[in-house]
Amino acid sequence: MKTNLLGASSPAAALPKEGSQRAAKKKADYEIKSVSNALDLLEALTGEEAELGVTELAKRLSLHKNNVFRLLATLELRGYVEQNKITENYRLGLKPLQLGKAFQKHCGLTTRSREITRQLVADCNETVSIGVFRGGKVIYIDVEETAKSVRVVSRLGAVLPAHCTSIGKVMLAFRSQKEILELLKETPLKPYTPQTLTDPQALMHQFDQIRRQGYATDNEEYEESVKCVAVPIRNYSRQVVAGMSLSGPAHRLPEHRLRDELIPLIVDAGRELSRRLGYDLALG
Repeated sequence: MKTNLLGASSPAAALPKEGSQRAAKKKADYEIKSVSNALDLLEALTGEEAELGVTELAKRLSLHKNNVFRLLATLELRGYVEQNKITENYRLGLKPLQLGKAFQKHCGLTTRSREITRQLVADCNETVSIGVFRGGKVIYIDVEETAKSVRVVSRLGAVLPAHCTSIGKVMLAFRSQKEILELLKETPLKPYTPQTLTDPQALMHQFDQIRRQGYATDNEEYEESVKCVAVPIRNYSRQVVAGMSLSGPAHRLPEHRLRDELIPLIVDAGRELSRRLGYDLALG
């Protein structure tokens, strides 16, 4: 404890600084519940159903109907949701789309990837996606679709599990072993298809293989009849900041086509995008 010139203790010195007090608390301690509930409501409207009613939303979020109605009214005023006047159900408004567009505009990754993903689609005529890793899951931030009538449904904005998607696996594989083990421990390894790996040791073995070969595959592990292959995207500091995947119906992606055509194409595309993000390919 510091003393002042008169020898008395300084009250200010005895108190911890405001910044250190904040640092000592977890961010979760600052959560505003009403804001969190509003965000939960928005996320509930991103599912398969085009619209949901107040009763169903209240049930899913375990909230009172009056609370849900007030949240919806506020979000509607701000343009985040809109009400179908015929069914009286609610759906997402235009504001989330505007935010998504703003994210893409300001995200250097999608700006630099667009030309590359379009060229890759032109070369192989399959769907190409860019995804990032957040909160133990994969978020698809850009998708370039094939023109073929039979194709993988666009996953733009989707949040998918990491342990059974090619982008998720390629991003997990290049993390430290400690991080991987912690993430696998915290994340339920849900089986989505009979091909999904749910054994942590088997996944760790697969991650070793991914690091050696430089790409990851999803062999109908998340969706039946869908195959994917993904490569890591690195930035100037050599960090894996995203993944690029190529996906299509399983019957169009047999092993020989993956090996001889598609994997070389996406590996080259991933290297070029990494180069544009500042990664020095000479470093390996």
